[in-house]
Amino acid sequence: MYIEVGFVLLEYTLDREAVATIDRSSYEPAYAQLVRILLGQIATGIFRPGDRLPSESQLCAHYGVSPMTVRRVINILVDQGVVIAEQGRGTFVKPLELGTATFDLGQLQQLFHEEESAVKLLEAHITSATGRAARKLAVEVGARLVFIRRLILHSEKPVLLHREYVIYDPTRPLIEAEMEVTALRGLFNGGVGSDLKWADLTVEATALTEEEAALLQSEAGVPAFQLEHTFYDFDGRPVSWGWFICSSDHLHFTATIGVPD
Repeated sequence: MYIEVGFVLLEYTLDREAVATIDRSSYEPAYAQLVRILLGQIATGIFRPGDRLPSESQLCAHYGVSPMTVRRVINILVDQGVVIAEQGRGTFVKPLELGTATFDLGQLQQLFHEEESAVKLLEAHITSATGRAARKLAVEVGARLVFIRRLILHSEKPVLLHREYVIYDPTRPLIEAEMEVTALRGLFNGGVGSDLKWADLTVEATALTEEEAALLQSEAGVPAFQLEHTFYDFDGRPVSWGWFICSSDHLHFTATIGVPD
């Protein structure tokens, strides 16, 4: 249970940790220092999940900062998912919620930045849209698409198989760069193209087919991940759809929730 009497909580908090102050001579802005101080207090358990942080007036008085600075600090902590601000009640340390965990694709991105990685183009040709490709790209069945299949190698060993369908546009020929390493790296480093606005990404569990296993030097039926992607232009139209296949021993997903030390 939390009971606040004047500065009792703030003083108790400071007794449990070396007194932290704002360094006015530092090039680091006061708001950034206060964010770091409060994060440190949360990380070390001085403020635990469910605890209420000192009030705005308490923080202003103790750290010698303005209400605007404190509000900026609280907004940053809210945006970081560390605290919850409740109107009329105060600011509370957010409890751990597994549902808020987010996973990134840093492992895949790393593959395309390392010198040991390479992309091998297996095929690229014009084909007719099947039912699924037609639905994904919002075209009629039989419409012309460009199909590209690539193998991504790391230290000369295949780790990813990539298949992709691209809308065929005779006024914008498929140039060589779209089939080479730089185009694929763009999927992960933001260089995929200035004419693309957004993308849908889906990760699903699957198992390697015989064809995929042969290309990835593995065994059919081995557990794998499928990363499906659809890219859209600024008119909201899908321009490409494809998917990566990677055996589960080459790809892991990790996330951190809460505030680690």
